[in-house]
Amino acid sequence: MDRPLDRAIAYATLAHKGQKRKYTGAPYIGHPIEVMGIVKTVPHTTEMLIAAVLHDTVEDTAATLDDIEIQFGKVVKSLVSDLTDISDPEDGNRAFRKAKDREHSINASAQAQTIKYADLISNSESIIKHDPGFAKVYMQEKKLLLDGMTKGNATLRNHAMKIVDQYHADNKE
Repeated sequence: MDRPLDRAIAYATLAHKGQKRKYTGAPYIGHPIEVMGIVKTVPHTTEMLIAAVLHDTVEDTAATLDDIEIQFGKVVKSLVSDLTDISDPEDGNRAFRKAKDREHSINASAQAQTIKYADLISNSESIIKHDPGFAKVYMQEKKLLLDGMTKGNATLRNHAMKIVDQYHADNKE
């Protein structure tokens, strides 16, 4: 395994130390590792794998984009920036915040969108299984996101779309 990726895994593991997955209680680092594994299944760069491992560090830990740049360079910083939600709770209600974040993701690079598809794939199964009430909101938000986010890897986008479409087919009201 290449050293920068090893360093990224160690960095993310330390940054997320003590954090648990919401529904399972498993160590949080399993999610970024899973996202990286999904990205590995399609054409990718080492920087994409590093960004996949780090995709939640700026949102969910004390890490900053400047820290990411110092440790992993400008390309990884740019990818993580594209993957980091830009809304704040004081920006308004959930619908407004998610629209702001969606626009940010739609304007992200193709590489960042590929990672975002992998993140959606990873998160959807857990949310559908463990929180059916929230899944209704979440899966509608992801449908809107995927409708606009079209630059990333087509295989992962199609996989994510299939999850969203299947959810909606199974949960018609």
